[in-house]
Amino acid sequence: MASSRPAGDVETDDPVGYFLEDLRFHGKSERTREAYERVLREFESFISDPEQNPGGVSLSPAEASQRECMAWVHGLRGDLAESTVATYASYLHRFYAYMTQVGAFDSNPMALVVEEMAETIDKDPTRRELSIPQMQSFVAGISHPLERAVVVTLLKTGMRVGELCNLDLRDLRISGDAAEEYELGTRVALDGRGDSIFVASEVGRGEVVNGEERSAANKRKRDTVVPVDKELAAVLTRWLAVRPDAISPAEPLFVSTSREWGHRLTPQMVRNVVETHAREAGWYRTGGGAEENVTPHYFRHFFTTHLRDRTGDRGIVKYLRGDVAEDIIDTYTHNWGDRVREVYEQHIYAMP
Repeated sequence: MASSRPAGDVETDDPVGYFLEDLRFHGKSERTREAYERVLREFESFISDPEQNPGGVSLSPAEASQRECMAWVHGLRGDLAESTVATYASYLHRFYAYMTQVGAFDSNPMALVVEEMAETIDKDPTRRELSIPQMQSFVAGISHPLERAVVVTLLKTGMRVGELCNLDLRDLRISGDAAEEYELGTRVALDGRGDSIFVASEVGRGEVVNGEERSAANKRKRDTVVPVDKELAAVLTRWLAVRPDAISPAEPLFVSTSREWGHRLTPQMVRNVVETHAREAGWYRTGGGAEENVTPHYFRHFFTTHLRDRTGDRGIVKYLRGDVAEDIIDTYTHNWGDRVREVYEQHIYAMP
């Protein structure tokens, strides 16, 4: 993370707060900043407690040495997965490297710690294997119309959590009572596609889209139209029957029914919903890594794995995920009805 400030120019009583603010200036997401803040504040609490840190005195982040950092990392072991330990250490390392670069700190005590650590970040973890019947049982236990609609949409479309949160009523086309009550599916790209969802590409965080500034980003290479089968249509219809009036003129598809009544769901709200139900199922543990915990992103993994295995068509799965290059995606776009919907409806798993 580069900076043009000259060395020695930064003075702050709250270096963690300073670093977090700079993360925001650099465009890091709210989720990323929250993760850094949680870890860095825990480290700050550790070194300020004489009974915990090896020096036996209260220290500030600027005063901590390699030994305090090493002791903190060691304390993470046992409760956290190895990859999570490595991730938390990388957060602290980046904090110190940045604060050293801008002149707030004299050195980075984490440099040697991360060099000597045995733990590494697993960039492609082996995730928990869940069968379709197990996931069906999980979904059956979700009774709230909004929470059920969110989870089933993620499972049946493979979209990212930010993409789900950015959906507006204009992006959904389904027939029946919901279509009569709401002005659904006004996107031109949905014409002639039947029940389907339009997922836009390259919606940036902070951009104004459909008259509303977005707090989440879409990361697709191209716009994608995803089929909606009868089961998902029924779940969404049930949700729309009780959906509160939206605060935003963009008419978000998913809005809060709790404290932020009527406001667009945020990725953190969705993560909280999934975490709550995953904990109840024994599929989420504080400190657990990606290989253990079921999160919204796990549903994208589940969708990819099972649909790919059932269809044997990697191209269609890549199209639905929004991951494929322009020449390949054009092939499916132009032959959408015969290829994408037909294969999808034939092979998509049920989530009753």
